[in-house]
Amino acid sequence: MKKTLLLSIFLWLLAMVPLLAQDRTITGKVTTEDGSSLPGVNIAIKGTSKGTTTDGDGAFKLTVSPSTVLQVSSVGFGTQEIRVGNRSVINISLQSEASTLDEVVVTTFGTAKKSSFTGSSAKIGADKLAVRPITNIGQALEGIAAGVTTTSTNGQPGSSPAVRIRGFGSISSSNDPLYVVDGVPYSASIANLNNDDIESITVLKDAASTALYGARAANGVVMVTTKKGAKGKNSINIKYTKGFNTRALPEYDRVGPADYYPLMWEANRNNLAYRATSPVAIATANSTASAGLGAIVGTGYNVYNVPFAQLVGTDGKLNPSAQLIYNADDLNWEKAVMRQGVRDEVSANFSGSNGKSDYFLSVSYLNDKGYQIKSDYDRFTARLNLNSQMNDWFKVGANMNTTMTTSNQSTADGGTSFVNPFFFTRGMAPIYPVYAYNPASPGTFLTLENGRRRYDYGNLSALGLSNRPQYGGRHVVAETELNENFFRRNLLGGRAFGEITFLKDFKFTNNVGLDITNANTVVFGNPEIGDGAPAGRASNTFENITNYNLSQLLTYNHSFGKHNVDALVGHENYNLVSNSLDGSRSQQILDGNYELINFTTTTNLTSQYDIRRVEGFFSRLNYDYDSKYFVSFSARRDGSSKFYQDKRWGTFYSASAAWRLDQEDFIKELTFIDNLKLRSSWGQTGNDGGISNYAWQPLYALGWNNATEPGILQSSLGSKSLEWETNTAFDVALEFGLFKNRISGTIEYFDRKSTNLIFAVPLPLSVGIATETRNIGSMYNRGIELQLGADVVRSKDFNWHIDLNATKLENKITKMPDESKEIIDGTKKLKEGSSLYDYWLREYKGVNPETGVAEYRAVSYVPSNSRITASGDTLTNNIANARYWYNGTSIADLTGSVNTSLTYKGFSLSALMVYQLGGKIYDGAYASLMSAGYHSAKHVDILKRWVNPGDITEVPRMDNGRTADFDAASDRWLIDGSFMNIRTVTLSYRIPKSFMSKLKIDNAQVYVSGENFLMLSRRSGMNVQQNFGGTTSNVYSPAKSLVLGISFSL
Repeated sequence: MKKTLLLSIFLWLLAMVPLLAQDRTITGKVTTEDGSSLPGVNIAIKGTSKGTTTDGDGAFKLTVSPSTVLQVSSVGFGTQEIRVGNRSVINISLQSEASTLDEVVVTTFGTAKKSSFTGSSAKIGADKLAVRPITNIGQALEGIAAGVTTTSTNGQPGSSPAVRIRGFGSISSSNDPLYVVDGVPYSASIANLNNDDIESITVLKDAASTALYGARAANGVVMVTTKKGAKGKNSINIKYTKGFNTRALPEYDRVGPADYYPLMWEANRNNLAYRATSPVAIATANSTASAGLGAIVGTGYNVYNVPFAQLVGTDGKLNPSAQLIYNADDLNWEKAVMRQGVRDEVSANFSGSNGKSDYFLSVSYLNDKGYQIKSDYDRFTARLNLNSQMNDWFKVGANMNTTMTTSNQSTADGGTSFVNPFFFTRGMAPIYPVYAYNPASPGTFLTLENGRRRYDYGNLSALGLSNRPQYGGRHVVAETELNENFFRRNLLGGRAFGEITFLKDFKFTNNVGLDITNANTVVFGNPEIGDGAPAGRASNTFENITNYNLSQLLTYNHSFGKHNVDALVGHENYNLVSNSLDGSRSQQILDGNYELINFTTTTNLTSQYDIRRVEGFFSRLNYDYDSKYFVSFSARRDGSSKFYQDKRWGTFYSASAAWRLDQEDFIKELTFIDNLKLRSSWGQTGNDGGISNYAWQPLYALGWNNATEPGILQSSLGSKSLEWETNTAFDVALEFGLFKNRISGTIEYFDRKSTNLIFAVPLPLSVGIATETRNIGSMYNRGIELQLGADVVRSKDFNWHIDLNATKLENKITKMPDESKEIIDGTKKLKEGSSLYDYWLREYKGVNPETGVAEYRAVSYVPSNSRITASGDTLTNNIANARYWYNGTSIADLTGSVNTSLTYKGFSLSALMVYQLGGKIYDGAYASLMSAGYHSAKHVDILKRWVNPGDITEVPRMDNGRTADFDAASDRWLIDGSFMNIRTVTLSYRIPKSFMSKLKIDNAQVYVSGENFLMLSRRSGMNVQQNFGGTTSNVYSPAKSLVLGISFSL
């Protein structure tokens, strides 16, 4: 027995000799893609518990056999498996997760691999954001993907565009998506976020992807993920940009003085000759108009060197001897309120890790001066993100940020107030000088004691000047300079989590989020001119908004065989508290002080306190088999404080599935197919946005006192039956990648139905309240999305990639309130069978060639204002008899974008172009320049007007007596809404590391980038993307920005 045992041991040792002889020590170094050393990398021998980690220089040493497979991993980098073979030195380059970010989708309460994701999403990474001169992340969403549309951002620095995802889910409630920052719903302004802090922005489009946010996710979700500490080494990243802001859209083309005076002559002549009562002969009207021109435009406003009586002859033409006595700039109001805007931004971040903990600290400062005077924007941001793996089962993290913003706000709100620079300057006739001329010395100007030229307020008759008939007593340049519109906002926010892993497959996470916003707005109206004259006035508004979000998540993840199960249950509590105080006083005491105590008379004092709460319970189950077949189910039950307790809770479900066809044997035989996935989803979400926090309660309005007698007014009836608007969405898509993924894309169909739409239903006058809020209505959005990407050229030194997307959308209202089957809303009329944005306007039929009057299709024949054409049409020149009809929609036939990038060695050129085909625009801003009357600027198209009998034109005669009929709202002002906007262009150069390493600098890059590089549409000056309703007005026109930037790491 002993001999047998000794022999067995001997044979076993003998057998081990060759194996032992094969073991040897290997060495190597682990680096990042750019060659930087990676300390703390885990290098394990697959199938064993043996391994090592790299040292501070990224080096490692390990004893292995040739058959050993090394598993190399580090948090923040992709894992690699490497077979040792006969090598004794193995150098490894790990690819950061940032470079493969497109393979990971940030979803509700987690992430998913793109290959297994069953929903619909789009994403933009930090590399695309870093080089763009944008102050608001909303600007980055334009063109990001099919189905995502935005308005143009106006020129006010810091402003946000409106965003719509797959159409319009509501008529009266909110259509805005839900913003989620680091997993927590975000109620603060997205202008608080610093672009350089953002790792990625993901847009979740379908209901299956968003259903776990329940009541707030009906319009899609925008997930913002901020940066964490860089793994592997400590680094300092610095960026500085210097840029300029100018106007992206030119002003509408308007006539100059040489055309304006004859037009005013003609408006007066035709008023005399064609008026309904006591018209005069043409010859008499001609001479009267020539003699009375000064009385029409203002006796002191002759910008030529010939007398008014001789300026325009009886033939309606300008005196050929007339010469301007003013410089063109003296009459240019637009130039007087514009400037060269300047943009400066500097940011720095510090990041790193020690293996189990990581940190990210950033600071930034932005100073952005708009191209309109007194539209400035200052923003300081700071962020600290800490994460630590305390032990094998416990992980914690905290993400804190602060933003301090100060701004001068432009009053260009789109309205027709005299303090709106775009309304005032656009409409000012080209014969009224900005400065007050000297009546004793034509062509020169009056000056103030400080030597500056005096502005012409239009009412300086005491100084011997004529009163200006247009906007007399107002002066937008002076008012902009003397008035104040300050805005200050401070934000303090934070996110924190604790994560416990137990029983191998379970994980419990507790999240808390807090955002506190304090805002202050000060508006001052000066006592010299304008709305604040003659005593001065000020208003001061303070607002505090605090929201906190608590969530608890329990996840289970288990794999057995080819089966993989991922389950989630959770609870979320959202609270928002808003508190505001608004006061106004007049009668200023001392100059230069805008505090309310410096005014004597209180004109308004109000305060408001609001609370909103949402409570939710949710669950999700994901299952896949063999990485081929995927299904996902979710449910969420939400309660909202906006509804009565019996209607407060709603339940929202979703289901989705995907099939990886490329994993099937019959597809693998087709070697040109690299990726082929069929997916579909169905889900429900809710919408309680856009309605009062107390919509279900009867409310009283305060502030209806009669002197010292108190008074209240009932303002609403309330509705205990009011409940959620519900969105039910279906989605089916095919994703593909061909020819080693040189061509990839998605074709997708969606059907989004909105039911229980909330309407303000009109009530009988006897009730005493105008409307009652009810759930009555339904609508759908259906469409097809196409996303294509192609590597046109893919080589070692040169690459050219193109992304193209397109969306075709159909919107239709399917149910309206029984009490109001039709609701007219401005240029639209809502009714069953029409879209949300179908135009309902008078049908314009052109100009009567014999009389020059504007004509419309008539409701009925009225002898005094109607005629029947040779073709049998009944036309009228009286708008009271004009027929309304539907004429097109603002919804485009096709929207989309083209994104292209070219790289050659260290050079990179990228551009994003967004486009729209079809749809119509009601150009109200243009209509205001086509008036047939006195005292306003005129578009050059007015020169195509009717002048003589027999003229064939679409522009009626000038006639100050018929402006109500000639200038009325009609489909005359509709124009094709097609446009092309080269949204951004960036040229960058990455400086070779071999050169910068001598300076201890990494990742050095210089670049030039432009926003709104070129904007083209059917009419110069028209802001096609102003809003989704397809109307234009006097807003702060979009800005063109051009910046030079440099970034580098230490």
